Amino acid sequence: MFSLARLLIAALMLGVASAPVRAGVFNPVTFELANGMTVVVIENHRAPIVSHMVWYRVGNADSPIGKSGLAHFFEHLMFKGTPEVPAGQFSKTVARHGGRDNAFTSQDFTAYFQNVAADRLELVMKLESDRMVNLALSDEAVRPEIDVVLEERRSRTDNEPAALLHERMDAIFHLTHPYRNPVIGWEHEIRGFTRADAEAFYRRWYAPNNAILIVAGDVTVDGVRPLAEKYYGRIPARALAPRQRPREVESLAARRVVLRDKAVRQPSWSRDYRAPAFGDGSPKETLYALQVLAHVLGSGATSRLYRALVVEQALAVSAGASYSPDRLDLDAIGFHATPRPGIDVARLEAAMEAEIARLLKDGVTEDEVARSKKRLVAETVYARDSLSRGSYTLGIALTTGQTVADVEAWPERIAQVNAAQVNAAAKAILREDRSITGFLLPALADEGAKP
Repeated sequence: MFSLARLLIAALMLGVASAPVRAGVFNPVTFELANGMTVVVIENHRAPIVSHMVWYRVGNADSPIGKSGLAHFFEHLMFKGTPEVPAGQFSKTVARHGGRDNAFTSQDFTAYFQNVAADRLELVMKLESDRMVNLALSDEAVRPEIDVVLEERRSRTDNEPAALLHERMDAIFHLTHPYRNPVIGWEHEIRGFTRADAEAFYRRWYAPNNAILIVAGDVTVDGVRPLAEKYYGRIPARALAPRQRPREVESLAARRVVLRDKAVRQPSWSRDYRAPAFGDGSPKETLYALQVLAHVLGSGATSRLYRALVVEQALAVSAGASYSPDRLDLDAIGFHATPRPGIDVARLEAAMEAEIARLLKDGVTEDEVARSKKRLVAETVYARDSLSRGSYTLGIALTTGQTVADVEAWPERIAQVNAAQVNAAAKAILREDRSITGFLLPALADEGAKP
């Protein structure tokens, strides 16, 4: 007997050749408030809880020149209080009502969320809408937070060799685009943040017409709409300056980064190739083909790279590939591998390059593509069971150049990908002059400190 999920997967995989199959992923309902704020509602009645998220179309790549990390720093300051909710009381109030809250920043967006019982939705809407417009900052609140962010940088980046390597790779990979700056910011620029910087950032970006409200869980559209209008709809829209980002120059040469550190016990190898993203206007067929390509090559123990490098050649303990075109501007398709003890990283790199060369020469097969498409579509079906998956997927999409329709049509579009498209995308993107390779290695015997 077939489950509903299996029947849906079969319909998606077999129906695209004839009549279009319309099977949404999260089936959201979207509307817009009079002030321009987008509202998305995802009904999920499996439990009496709700996820309330507000996404702003601003991230680190929108930070002013010389102020890298300001978007992330400001995320911290959003918890500093308003005249109605003093500093520290926001999270305490959510916790007193049995919920949890947090926030996060990327290169392209900033998001704030609360997970609470469904009957506490109005409470968190009141809290979040209050700080959208009434945040009160002082020098006494701002200055100590600089030290908090610096400590976060030390613990998550400066003391983590892998994080340092990827930070340096990004800085070298992007010559002019602000993706070259880390989301948390460079230390010397963090130290220069001021209250005036934060207030200017707040006035420029934090407005209802630059935000997306996503409510998922045990709710209905009829229940969410009046609350959204009551709390968010009363906030006036503001004129928004366009997001201005320097255009990245064409890559002309491969780049290599070697980081040695005495804390490294297990070497690793990685390579990124510059690739398109949804927000940069590239043909969507290429983006879907690259997603299938990355799955064929590097998703799990049955993937090409794992079988070749881990199982057959016994050179690596792990190997894979990844690609998710969810940036507003350019993106990358990445390859990674970790050598077995005693295997030189150069030998592993040669084996990886041989697999890439084989791919470019012989291509992938229709059978490989069909298996990967089936697994990718299955993942979207099972994602419906998650309270937060829909909120995160739609929030990222709507802040990086996609639409709700793009998200809902993703299974159909993946199902339409064929081997010829995958092979064409591989040849167009996997070019050495568009790549950067990173080596994370132990310190040499005569090195007593980081290079």
